[in-house]
Amino acid sequence: MPSAPLAVRAVLFDLDGTLADTAADLAAALNRVRADHALPPLPLEVLRPHASHGARGLLGAGFGIGRESPEFEPLRDAFLAYYAAALCEHTQLFSGAESVLADIERRGLRWGIVTNKAARFTLPLLERLMLSTRAGAVICGDSTPQAKPHPAPLLAASEALGVDAAQCVYVGDAERDIVAGRAAGMKTLIASYGYLGDDDTPAQWAADGFIGSLPALLEWLPGKASI
Repeated sequence: MPSAPLAVRAVLFDLDGTLADTAADLAAALNRVRADHALPPLPLEVLRPHASHGARGLLGAGFGIGRESPEFEPLRDAFLAYYAAALCEHTQLFSGAESVLADIERRGLRWGIVTNKAARFTLPLLERLMLSTRAGAVICGDSTPQAKPHPAPLLAASEALGVDAAQCVYVGDAERDIVAGRAAGMKTLIASYGYLGDDDTPAQWAADGFIGSLPALLEWLPGKASI
């Protein structure tokens, strides 16, 4: 619990592993690609820590390859096609998200989403989750020339919200989120309930704090909680 609330006027969220639990649908798409190659499915608990890292992370976990492999692009295309066809079969907001967002709005704070997920996946997903008309800013992985860990997407979000970057807090579950937030001059919080893996070292990321659930975020924000 913080000693005092952060002096912020806006909250920015990463999407996968922070605001929405997308791991099951991402894992299902990866396992469909594995099935095409006569490979057995991998359990969700194996793939979950890789879900924040998109196609690169999941194909690395599922096929042991990186971007430099000649097999990467065709496998990525197949993975993304399967994911697009079943974008929101199992995806849901993390527990408490609706109440937290409503509370943020009642406090008069702005909020938005900054994700490395491409717009062609992000925008329909947010529609399905009924968030597209509520978020004050949605910055996708292809909205700016550089994606996270570059600060450009976060700076674009703060500009869209009309709030100085120094008065924003960015919440994410991956190191690149914290690197990007700090580079943008924002406060940063690690969503430790997200897709952290055994190899992650969040204590070394120099964030302003950790939250073990979305409702715990409210302790860090100015104003009085109503939930």
